[in-house]
Amino acid sequence: VQLQASGGGLVQTGGSLRVSCVASGRAFSVYTVGWFRQSPGKEREFVGSIASNHAATYYADSVKGRFTISRDNAKNTVWLQMSSLKPEDTAVYYCAAKTGPAYITSISYNYWGQGTLVTVSS
Repeated sequence: VQLQASGGGLVQTGGSLRVSCVASGRAFSVYTVGWFRQSPGKEREFVGSIASNHAATYYADSVKGRFTISRDNAKNTVWLQMSSLKPEDTAVYYCAAKTGPAYITSISYNYWGQGTLVTVSS
């Protein structure tokens, strides 16, 4: 499966932004999709994930209550809705896919999109 993330941009503190991850290839519905982010000088960190057909979600504590992940398997798309954004949310956001259950470690994911930059101004 190939992934394409888009929708990043510049937003003010407290604002909202939705980024998308569109997949190409077959059987997208079988994949768990994770979102990760990476800031300059920092390691890539887990943001959240959404399971395949059952669509159960899991979030990092740092974004819980502010970010929401959803998916539409018919459109091969997963969204990351970000609200109450903070400057520390500034990062390149990546979507990734794997089969099987969700994990928070990036090495568990087999397929990666190219990333989209989100910048939150103070």
